[in-house]
Amino acid sequence: MRGRSRGPTSIDWVSAAERANRSRRNPRRRSGHGDRSNTRMRTVRETSAGGLVVDGLDGPRDEQCAALIGRTDRRGRLLWSLPKGHIEQGETAEQTAMREVAEETGIQGTVLAELGSIDYWFVTEGRRVHKTVHHYLLRFQGGELSDADVEVTEVAWVPLAELESRLAYADERRLAGVAGELIEQMASAPREATRENG
Repeated sequence: MRGRSRGPTSIDWVSAAERANRSRRNPRRRSGHGDRSNTRMRTVRETSAGGLVVDGLDGPRDEQCAALIGRTDRRGRLLWSLPKGHIEQGETAEQTAMREVAEETGIQGTVLAELGSIDYWFVTEGRRVHKTVHHYLLRFQGGELSDADVEVTEVAWVPLAELESRLAYADERRLAGVAGELIEQMASAPREATRENG
């Protein structure tokens, strides 16, 4: 799946006035023959998972970076997003997040915390799709960046401070903010424990 990159989509909405104009132009439509507004579109639910894998969590904040994927949209723009993909049968959302991060970036990570979920609707191939994507914060465990996945144009390590300007989608920028807060909490926890024990 693509960072909120939703694949080929289209908006299948026509105003009542436009439907009336079409009926006047094509009398056969008045009987309902071939009128798309009379056809019920099938609704499909899809669930995916992915995440923000961060390197340098135990080091200084200004050295921490996250692996992002870039995909080229239909206008030729490179849009940066979080790696993600469909949950496969028998997988938990956490397992999917780790697998998809590895497949789309070449980086292995382990889940530390849940960041939240994004859900949205789109229309594709005559279906209305309600998609939910669960996101997690992952700790870098190993591997090297790779754009071998055919759906990925580029991959990059991006400093956490640049996520706000680099991520293409507002919902993912919000999740990056949540990740930043969690990372701050994790960094302050050892300091608090040291003070209490000292």
